Amino acid sequence: MAPSTLSTRRRSTPPAAAPAAAPTLTGYRPGTSVLFTAPGQTLLTQGRRDLITAPLPDLPDRVAAALADAPAGSLATGAITFDGATSHLIVPEHVTWSGPFPSVRTRRSPAAWTITPVPTAEHYLTSVQRALDLITGGSLDKVVLARALDLHADQPIDVRDLLARLTGRGRHVFAVPLPDQRTLLGASPELLISRHGRQITTMPLAGSAARSTDPLTDRQRAQQLQRSVKDRHEHRLVIDAIADALQPYCTHLHVPYEPTLLPTPTMWHLATTITGRLRDEVPSLTLAAALHPTPAICGTPTATARTALTELELLDRGFYGGLVGWTDATGDGEWALTIRCAETRGHTLRLWAGAGIVTGSDPEHELAETSAKFRTLLQGLGVTAFV
Repeated sequence: MAPSTLSTRRRSTPPAAAPAAAPTLTGYRPGTSVLFTAPGQTLLTQGRRDLITAPLPDLPDRVAAALADAPAGSLATGAITFDGATSHLIVPEHVTWSGPFPSVRTRRSPAAWTITPVPTAEHYLTSVQRALDLITGGSLDKVVLARALDLHADQPIDVRDLLARLTGRGRHVFAVPLPDQRTLLGASPELLISRHGRQITTMPLAGSAARSTDPLTDRQRAQQLQRSVKDRHEHRLVIDAIADALQPYCTHLHVPYEPTLLPTPTMWHLATTITGRLRDEVPSLTLAAALHPTPAICGTPTATARTALTELELLDRGFYGGLVGWTDATGDGEWALTIRCAETRGHTLRLWAGAGIVTGSDPEHELAETSAKFRTLLQGLGVTAFV
């Protein structure tokens, strides 16, 4: 596909000194608004001027065409499915940029929950072992296996209230309205790609450990993760794949040799911040299409891992493991992986979590890792115990 033609319209990127985001949740309208946060800035939209549902490979051209007909400063924002077959990007009528997502005190809802694992824990353990057999047989280096929790509340779920509770639980708190009165929301820690002018940044995560409420144990788990041969191997698979995908677009690409530790309230992650300078002003969506799906969310080799997912997960990921973010008419934009997320409608939520399976993985440990990742949203819901 030929590179998209970039518009010379005024950029919609937030100002360097954005105002405080205190009004953000007051202005959020469930079912119509898109919310997307990044460190230091918050995007909130209202209304819908256009809707784009094209597959990921076609999005750069489709978005460029839609924004060419929109007022200066317009953008497209929303989510893209894991398989890239469809998207739900909104060109909003009104865009507000503000500072950091506010910390808001809310009352915990008194909802009673029914929780159903999908698949069962036993099925997930079997799938991990089957994945390990494929890896031992040499057909796979890594595969990411996901599972879900279906939650049903005894009262409607307050999306605005849940978003307030997700403050600080991930670098990218988001909410995207979907068809059939559904909302995709979450708190992703992982940046797939950010482009501002010719500067790009990506921060892949691979290799994780659950945090502990005991400070000494928590520190030990972080140190063990940083020394883990298995986790460092998993991380290197992701970093190498991302560097290979970005190199053709860049005049310079800086890839640190050593990963750093990234904490969230529930997890420790191995993280590497990769930066680069583009050869040409390639749109952020083109870069996202070149990267997705990375081994961090799918596996490697990609085609083999996708086949394995179809056979082992028995679930339609939908928007889980896809992309969420925004792009403007100049091609600037920011896209995070849609993880630590849920889809909600009425009284129900489906939560998602996955774990990377490589040589040395243990099925029980991977099951526990997905349970720890579920806690990002479960704690926001006030759920302290689950199957």
